This record gives sequence, C-alpha cells and structure tokens, in this order.
Amino acid sequence: MAAAARARVAHLLRQLQRAACQCPSHSHTYSQAPGFSPSGKTTDYAFEMAVSNIRYGAGVTKEVGMDLQNMGATNVCLMTDKNLSQLPPVQTVMDSLVKNGINFKVYDNVRVEPTQRSFMEAIEFAKKGAFDAYVAVGGGSTMDTCKAANLYASSPHSEFLDYVSAPIGKGKPVTVPLKPLIAVPTTSGTGSETTGVAVFDYEHLKVKTGIASRAIKPTLGLIDPLHTRHMPDGVVANSGFDVLCHALESYTALPYHMRSPCPSSPIARPAYQGSNPISDIWAVHALRIVAKYLKRAVRNPDDVEARSNMHLASAFAGIGFGNAGVHLCHGMSYPISGLVKTYRAKDYNVDHPLVPHGLSVVLTSPAVFTFTAQMSPERHLETAGILADIRTARTPDAGPILADTLRKFLFDLDVDDGLAALGYSKADIPALVKGTLPQGAYENPDPPFLFLCLYIIPLKCGLCEALVI
Repeated sequence: MAAAARARVAHLLRQLQRAACQCPSHSHTYSQAPGFSPSGKTTDYAFEMAVSNIRYGAGVTKEVGMDLQNMGATNVCLMTDKNLSQLPPVQTVMDSLVKNGINFKVYDNVRVEPTQRSFMEAIEFAKKGAFDAYVAVGGGSTMDTCKAANLYASSPHSEFLDYVSAPIGKGKPVTVPLKPLIAVPTTSGTGSETTGVAVFDYEHLKVKTGIASRAIKPTLGLIDPLHTRHMPDGVVANSGFDVLCHALESYTALPYHMRSPCPSSPIARPAYQGSNPISDIWAVHALRIVAKYLKRAVRNPDDVEARSNMHLASAFAGIGFGNAGVHLCHGMSYPISGLVKTYRAKDYNVDHPLVPHGLSVVLTSPAVFTFTAQMSPERHLETAGILADIRTARTPDAGPILADTLRKFLFDLDVDDGLAALGYSKADIPALVKGTLPQGAYENPDPPFLFLCLYIIPLKCGLCEALVI
C-alpha cells in the first residue's frame, strides 16, 4: 500500500511539473529547448552548481566602492526603494562610492513586490544611463529589479517578453554579456544575492512570473549583518519564513535525475534542476540555523548573533534553492500575494495592499508537506527532526509530524491564522487555484492537479482545513 501511495504521489508531482505555475521560483521548464539529449535519456542525468561570489562580514558594505574601482566601473547605477533610500545601508554605499571616486546615479523607485510596469520603468532608467555597473541595495524586490534592468539595458533591442519564462514569455536563453552587479541584501529571506532569478507580477494576467538564467545572477553579494539592525520584527519573521520554505522545498523537491525532459544542450539545462547532493547540504544547514535563531531574531532586535546568522542563512538557502528549485508552497504563494484585497502586513511601510512573500509561502506549508511526505517520508521526517524533538516519531507519520511542527512554529511567532486572516474566503478558492495553474492549462486543467490544488490550499493553515470541493 505504501509503495502504491508513493507511486501515486510521484505521478501527481510529475503532472504538477507539466501543469503547475511556470514561475521560475519553482518551475524547471522555463529554459527547456526542444530536441533530444546527447545522452539519449528522457530524464536528466546531471546537475550544475552556479552561485554568485559571496562576501560576509560586519561592515563589508564599505568595500563596495573599492570593488567597483577594481572592476574599472566609471558610471554606476545604484538601485533601492524609497524607504531604504533614507536609511544607513544606502548611505553607507553612497559614502563608499564617493570616497573611491565612483560616479553614480540613484534609482529609488523600486516597488516592493515589483510588477512588469515597475520593471519597465527601471529598465528605461538603466537604458538612458548607459551604466557600466550596478549596485542593488535592498530586499529581493530591489535585487530582482536591478537584475532585470541590467539584462535589458545590455540587450536593448529585445522585447520585454523575450526573456520572461514560458508560457507567459518566450523564455529565450540569455546570450548577451551583462554588466557587473553587486547586491547588498538588507533583509534575511530571498537569497536573491545568490540566484539568477528576477520575479515580478504580470498584471495583465494577474500572475507571478519572472526571468531565470544563470547569466543574470549578481557578480558579488555583500552580506553585511549590520543591516539587520534596521529590520522591524514583522519583516524579520516573514523574511525568515521564506528561508524556512526555501530550505524545506528545495530539500524535498523532485530529484534532478527524475526531471524531464533531458536538455538537448547544456545551455538548456535550467538553473532550477531538482534536489541534488550539493543543494541538499546548503538546504539542511540553512534549516538548522532557522531552527536555532529565527525566533530569537524576531523577538529581540538587539540579538546580533541571531540576526547575523539569519542573514547568512538566507544566502545558504539561496544557494540551495537557487540550483534545486522549490515547489508547492511557492507555487501557491503567488496568487495569494497577487490577489490581495485590502490586507496590509504589519511593519511594512508601503502605499498598497501587501501580503509579504514569506507569509504567502509559509501559510500553506503544513498542508503542502502533509501531502508531499508520501513521496519522500524520510526527508520530511529528517527536516521535522531539525525543527523539533521527534525522537519517538515513525517514518509513515512524517507528513503530519512535519505539519504539526510547522504549525507550532507559526503559532509561537503569532502568525496570521491562514488565508482567512488575509481576507480570503471559500469563494476565492477558484481564483487561487487558477492563479496557481499555468495559462496554458486554464481552459482544460488536469483533474488530478486541480484536485491537488483544491486539497492543499487551506483557509486556516493553523487548523489545516483540507478543502475538498
């Protein structure tokens, strides 16, 4: 019976690969090219590790001017958002640029949770500036916006959808050389300083999509724990939930050798390739840090040790999921964020309704891992054991055990109790499901996958109400 259940879950997960949301944050198909692989295999047989250079240490932001000088940069674009432009991290960067004689212009109109419109505005600024290097100071929104600006300014004749992931865009491989980009993360969550992904809301279709290519990853990530002092508690918590799910999802993702189709050329092998031995190491290590330090970092802003370790854990998880990918929590998070009505998260100073990315991801996690545990119960039980004491647990109970562990984790941090607390009701379930499915599957969605989505989008994750409609 257990073998049959695992086979059924494997079948559903493969269907999910074909039918699920194609955002690069959890898709593996965006860069697949047609044709046959040189090995003759139908599934992949190799994985590739790619990551930005990373420098960590209190005060390393002051070195950014010297780095740009060493790169020979003479005309730099500094990107950030309105709030951060008034805070010490941006001032530290500007002081370093001035001290080292680097000419620069500031673009501070980055939108938190960017859209194709906000991307286009940043791209236009980059094209007009003719910059020879970029610096992104902020969270994932800023770093992703800067990646897109660098890409399209380096490929000025390309249409916007050329590099956007299929099926929304054309998903063309990036073959043009890009300018150096230095990322200075100020939150501890996205890991965008390590990855080749830029995610945005495609407003025309009310879906999340993005650009994914190893070519757009930052040249250098400067991870400076001093910046964590400026993060409000709510931002620390939601950023940390993103790290938590990056680690859990990449570790439990479909293994690289089960992914299909096999790429016809190395350039067609996606950045997000499935769980693999190298990504596994980073995911598990990041999860151990989250277990030890996240609650401390949220509860005490003066706990430098906790906040510094979470800042580093974000990069660790980024290296893991940046090469393995993530799955259902992220897949369903995009409509949860994109269809927001009036909800405004605590500690976020924005002028529009907002469900922070980390919150939208973690709310479905208890139900998600209850389901996916059937595919790899040992891994799910292992991760539960990192987060809590489960010495008497049995492997067949891995899903419920991990789900209960996550619920307790969320309750301890006073997280909003499921989607109902964000303003959603049962009437919104069809739209949430539709937002999770790809555009090409809307008219004829695959019934098992549709059932899967209906089953694991709970209105109250705290109670894990499995909605079977």
